[in-house]
Formats: sequence, structure tokens, C-alpha cells
Amino acid sequence: MNKEIKLTHGGDWAGFAAQYGAEAPLLDCSANVSPLGLPAGVAKALADCVDRCSRYPDPLCRALCGAIGEAEGVPAEWVLCGNGAADLIWRAALALKPARALVTAPTFAEYQAALEAAGCRVEAYRLREENDFALDEAFLPAIRPGVGMVFLCEPNNPTGRTTPRPLLERVLARCREAGAVLVVDECFGDFLEDPAAHTLKGSLANYPNLVILKAFTKIYGMAGVRLGYLLGSDEGLLDRLRRAGQPWAVSTPAQEAGLAALQETEYVRQVRALIARQRPILAAGLRALGCRVVEGEANYLLFRCETPLIQPLRRRGILLRSCGNYEGLDDTWYRTAVRTGPENARLLAAIKEVLG
Repeated sequence: MNKEIKLTHGGDWAGFAAQYGAEAPLLDCSANVSPLGLPAGVAKALADCVDRCSRYPDPLCRALCGAIGEAEGVPAEWVLCGNGAADLIWRAALALKPARALVTAPTFAEYQAALEAAGCRVEAYRLREENDFALDEAFLPAIRPGVGMVFLCEPNNPTGRTTPRPLLERVLARCREAGAVLVVDECFGDFLEDPAAHTLKGSLANYPNLVILKAFTKIYGMAGVRLGYLLGSDEGLLDRLRRAGQPWAVSTPAQEAGLAALQETEYVRQVRALIARQRPILAAGLRALGCRVVEGEANYLLFRCETPLIQPLRRRGILLRSCGNYEGLDDTWYRTAVRTGPENARLLAAIKEVLG
């Protein structure tokens, strides 16, 4: 089967290996995961659980939900684990099947894909380039009766922008008034300068219509393990989401990896420090090459370059995320992960070479 399949997301290292050979050197800037690799404790947990893989995994992820609840400061009953955050996005859409839903544009493609698969009519609120794609007050009137679900990505993917906390709280209140479930994707929240100041986790008790998505994928570099979780105070809603998916969505290795990852506080500190140090350096380097760079706050940057970059960089062993398939962007927009200093320097050198 040689037919080329166009993928929605980045991180297609397998496609690169199939084209250039498994030994070809690859710098993957298309996937926004920790550049420090798998934490040592997680790698050990994965190796140590082999003997338990002959049994079914715990379908309720009891130990993991308890540990996540303790780490997040919420009851274990408010936690639902899934096969990555994408699994939980699809469960939410399929369980609730809203007639209409609201998303921003550009944003993570899985929200719209899942909603449309559930037969939902999706309305997109266009973020303005002249405002650096930041959410504004004009979003509030779009949340009206009849809209059953609203998705917000904080910080947004691919822009890296966050919404001011006061506006987020008004969005949450507006959703309750309109009868809408607000799903806030905080998967990249750990990379913010002050994650605790931005999360809506403290509003869960007072807003049963609020659901927060998080994942081990990004901050722990566990993309291949597939582990995400959802926080919500409406246990009836969480039960509906649980029943909307398969019973053994989270494997034994994933559960053990999650438990180990929650102990990796020093690793998280190192990743956050690296990203905070390297992001402005990479942004300045891209601007020096004539690129228009959005002032992102996460571990990736959205930038514009009139010269095509995807294939020229691919031939140089570098994967970059084209943003042409994001609504509201075109093929002149790209997203790059923020990686280590030498890796970022390699990317900038390669772009300079392409630009001539």
C-alpha cells in the first residue's frame, strides 16, 4: 500500500523514516513535546511493568486517578483518564452530541473533527491576525442559547496565546447562562510562566459545566505512551464520557508511566526552564530571518514565511509543521517546537540556507 495519506497533525517520524531510511538523522520540530526525552523514572516504570501486561489493565485507573487527584488538588472522582487527550475530546463529542458547538479558529483540529463526527454543526470564531490571534470580548456574544459545547485551547495551538483570566471567567459564566459545556484544553498549560495563575481548575466546584483537559504527552515527552486525563465536578457527566469509550482505553504501561511521571518534579522544572530560556532566543532568530513571529507563551511558536519551507527542510532532515490546514491560516504559516539550544540553532541555520 503505497498511497500517500495526508495527515492532520505533525510528528510523522515514521513517514520520514519510510522515505529516507530509519537511520537518517531527524530533527522533529513538528511535534510539541519535551525535548529532553522520556524521564528516567517513566522509562523504568515502563520496563518494570512487563510482567503485569498479561492481565487486563484497571478499567477505572483507580491508582492513577487517585494520584492525579492528589497532584491537582481535586477529588479522585473528578478525574477521568483516557488514551491521550484526543480520546477524551472524541468521547466528549460522542457522549454529549451537541446540536451546535463553538470553537475558535485557528485551533487544534480534533475539536471540530470529533464534533462533526458526532453530527454537530460547528461554528468557528475567527481570531484576528492583527490582534496576534488573541481571544477578545467579541467572543462572548457568540456563546448563546443553542450552543451546547464550547472548546477553548489555553494556551492555544498553534498560536501559543492565552486568554486573560478575567475574560476566561466571563466565558465560563456565559457558557453556564447559555447552557453550554465549556471544555478548556490545558494540555500546554504546564509551559506557561505561571500555570497556577491561568488554570480554571479552581472553578470546577462551582461550575459543573466546566471540563478541563490535560495530558502527560507534552511536558513529560510521553507522546507514544498515549495518556491524558479530564477534570470535572459533574460526576454524572464524567460517567457519560466514560461509557462513550472502550473499557480498557488506558493500558497498564500507560497507567504505570503516569504514576511515575507525577514523581518527576525535577524533570518538569528542567523542561520549563529550558523552554523559558530558549523560546525568546528562537523567536528572535526567526525574526532576524525576516519571519513574522507570533508572541507565543508555550513550547512552540507560530511564524509566517513567504518562502516554502516544508520540503526543503525535510530534505535537510528537519520536520516543521505546516499550518495550511488550520482554518484561518494558509501555507505561509508554520509552527515549530521550541527545543534545545543546538537543535534550535540547527533549525535557524537550515531556514537561513533555504532563504539563501
